[in-house]
Amino acid sequence: MVATSSHSNKRAPRLPLATTALLLAGTLAIASCGGPAEGPAGSAATPAGDTAATLRVAAVFETPIEEPWVNQIHVALVKARDEMGIEYTWSESVKSADFARVMREYSEGGYQLIMGDAFGAERIARRVAGDYPDVAYVFGSGIGPAEPNFAVFDNWIHEPAYLAGLIAGKMTESNTIGIVAAMPIPEVNRITNAFLAGAREANSDVKAKVSFIGSFFDPPKAKEAALAQIEAGADVLYAERFGVIEACVEKDVLAISNMSDQSELGPENVITGPVWDMYPTVEQAIKLVQAGVFTAQDMGGFSYMAKGGSYLAPLHGFEERLPDDVKKLVEEKTAEIMSGNYRVDVDESTPRSD
Repeated sequence: MVATSSHSNKRAPRLPLATTALLLAGTLAIASCGGPAEGPAGSAATPAGDTAATLRVAAVFETPIEEPWVNQIHVALVKARDEMGIEYTWSESVKSADFARVMREYSEGGYQLIMGDAFGAERIARRVAGDYPDVAYVFGSGIGPAEPNFAVFDNWIHEPAYLAGLIAGKMTESNTIGIVAAMPIPEVNRITNAFLAGAREANSDVKAKVSFIGSFFDPPKAKEAALAQIEAGADVLYAERFGVIEACVEKDVLAISNMSDQSELGPENVITGPVWDMYPTVEQAIKLVQAGVFTAQDMGGFSYMAKGGSYLAPLHGFEERLPDDVKKLVEEKTAEIMSGNYRVDVDESTPRSD
């Protein structure tokens, strides 16, 4: 049994109940398993079937499960539990000081596959993995894989971000769009630049307001930045971080969501947005471990649109509101991307306001 972790006392602020319910839709099914078993704080074991033959998978997350980036990994693992019969346990809000201990406890507790995000604990995660060569590790990382057992992935969702940008460029009336993002790192820069490229391709008059909040999860700060951009004239905002949509709803301007389908947070304001589907990555990792052929590798390619790892969220109520020429443009570009006839540039330079 993995010991209780002290990091639970330093959790980030919780979101409103409706917001949390939306992001944790994939989690709710756990209740039907009879309740969570004891584990690290913020975790729940979800046994499935004969545990003697069941692959045991754990996840270690640096941020709260509400944060959309880790939530997409979590949702994919819940789906794998339901569809592939794995056992799944997780720990959230694990700070750097606790990261090695939590990883070691899972590694020594019989878990064959451990996933999570290592961006803030790269050296720690890789050092622990090296001590357990018989355990498979698959972590979100800005660095490459490490032999023999540390595979990596990232959210390569620049393609649907570009498509969302096309829509934003066509829908802005002020010719000013906004972007509120975490911080100017390659993983964030490439999706914001792709969004900007799409917007400027669709509308050469577009100007952009770009703000970085310096955190992966600070909804109040993101909302504050969004309100400032709206005050400065932005009428379509890319909510790269959580909290922006709330500002858009309050001020009744349009929003592009990020990472997951967040239409329910603002049905009259959220047009669409890039969705990161981690299931193809999770499925591949599980199959490799089950077959006994897991190796250190870069699994980022499974996040591309052609692999089913990303896509543009449904238009929902905007299906009728979006002009036909805009929908046609997006459909044509989507088909070109999926067929390999169009490549969205990967630009990891820091975007700046016009």
